[in-house]
Amino acid sequence: MHKWMKYYWEKRLDRLKQKLESNNFEVYLAASLSETKRIVQEEILTKTGAKKISWGGSKTATDIGIIQALMDDPALVFVDPFEKNIPMEESLKRRRQALLADLFITGSNAVTETGRLVNLDRTGNRIAAMTFGPKFVVLLIGRNKIVPDLEQAFCRIKEYAAPLVAMHIKAKTPCALSSYCEDCKSPDRVCNTWNIIEKSYPKGRIKVVLIIDEVGF
Repeated sequence: MHKWMKYYWEKRLDRLKQKLESNNFEVYLAASLSETKRIVQEEILTKTGAKKISWGGSKTATDIGIIQALMDDPALVFVDPFEKNIPMEESLKRRRQALLADLFITGSNAVTETGRLVNLDRTGNRIAAMTFGPKFVVLLIGRNKIVPDLEQAFCRIKEYAAPLVAMHIKAKTPCALSSYCEDCKSPDRVCNTWNIIEKSYPKGRIKVVLIIDEVGF
């Protein structure tokens, strides 16, 4: 990354950090994907004392490598609702168990420049955990998720993130074929439940790691 581009994003992320902190989120700035992983392992885990961990199936988290690292840590109990080849019934059971975790890790579909988090789910387990359940929530957010306002957040999610998610999980939806949202009625529809988080309650429960790189959907 060129110095001028790095400077640009450092300033943008620092301003967003201030907005998020004014909304009671605890915010960290990460200069790389490896730095993001270190922040979660060495700072957030240490500070929270979390022992039971789960996650929301975030591509950002897998791209960073933090999920596998936490799974491999013998000092932690990791509840994995997205383990390969498990039946859906078992996956849903683990998603419910994840709501009782000490720490829940996921991404965010969008974050506004005013410090609001916007997300859209298929089953709702991810946004349920963000809102209530786990003692702490960690949101890993790449710079590509930043939008000016709520209108642009909705647009980004419906026109970009949701079709990519549908393609990624091989959902049988029109958008997975065309790349365009058609407000479908498919049983595999990934756009079912919206969530907007204005502030973290209690203060600091939701911890946001802003990443200078583009990562995730």
